Amino acid sequence: MAMPLAIGNVVNSLINSGFLIEKDFEVRLILTSILARGHILLEGVPGVAKTSMAKAIAKLLGLEFKRIQMTPDLLPMDIIGFYIYDQKISGFVFKKGPIFTNILLVDEINRASPRTQSALLEAMQERQVTVEGVTYRLEEPFIVIATQNPIEMEGVFPLPEAQLDRFLLKIVTGYPSTKGFKELIKYIDRIEVGIEELKPVLSKEDILKAIDEVKSVRVDDSVIDYIASIVEATRNHPAVKLGASPRAGIALLRVSRAWAYIDGRGYVIPDDVKAVARAVLNHRIILRPEYEVEGVTAEKVIDDILVKVAVPKP
Repeated sequence: MAMPLAIGNVVNSLINSGFLIEKDFEVRLILTSILARGHILLEGVPGVAKTSMAKAIAKLLGLEFKRIQMTPDLLPMDIIGFYIYDQKISGFVFKKGPIFTNILLVDEINRASPRTQSALLEAMQERQVTVEGVTYRLEEPFIVIATQNPIEMEGVFPLPEAQLDRFLLKIVTGYPSTKGFKELIKYIDRIEVGIEELKPVLSKEDILKAIDEVKSVRVDDSVIDYIASIVEATRNHPAVKLGASPRAGIALLRVSRAWAYIDGRGYVIPDDVKAVARAVLNHRIILRPEYEVEGVTAEKVIDDILVKVAVPKP
């Protein structure tokens, strides 16, 4: 399987380069989401390489990359685009916004107003935008990587559950270890220059081919039963007020296939499901307030479910 080996080269290129210190798992999850045609919510405090990860992956995959800094005064037209009068043709022409790209980094998505946030929904779900009654298709692949700071409480607009569910994965990234932090400080100049000088390992056509091949990764009925049991367990857990939706089960299936594909396998095993379950489910369940007060988190609930749900035998 030549393509999985090439995808693996992207991961290895970033790991071996030392540009993204201790971000191996996050990088692989982002690549997995791209192959599964899903969008990513990247959560972490400022300064933990969220933007650098997105930019580095876009460069290695040979994809166009654009960034939007979300602010309360940002308008939908600033993202989608707008019509402007052209005197040369005596008519209006459409000026495309930054959403017309392959990888769109939406920085601090929860700082924008709900009206502006909603401008992304059609693009994320249907991969198109509609302006003045005219629909424009977005070029494939199209992936939104939205970042948010978990500690900001003022001047932000939390994403509603329906919008959170549009994200295939929620990846939580944190501080490096003491050793990693020292490396980052020591080699920061080389890291910053190195990310800018990265060259594509794959082409856009390679990515589109890989996305198509992921769909052929086989999922045994026993693994489908395992996925369904995990999702249903989120609805019955005592700490959960609202469990994962059917869309969560579909997401878990698709992400597990892409994870297996990167490993060079044409079939999914339970370990693939376990590896991605947190990222797929942690933003799709709502906890009961009394459990949140006691320090229970969505991640702890998912880990508890993975321990209790029986793993299918080979």
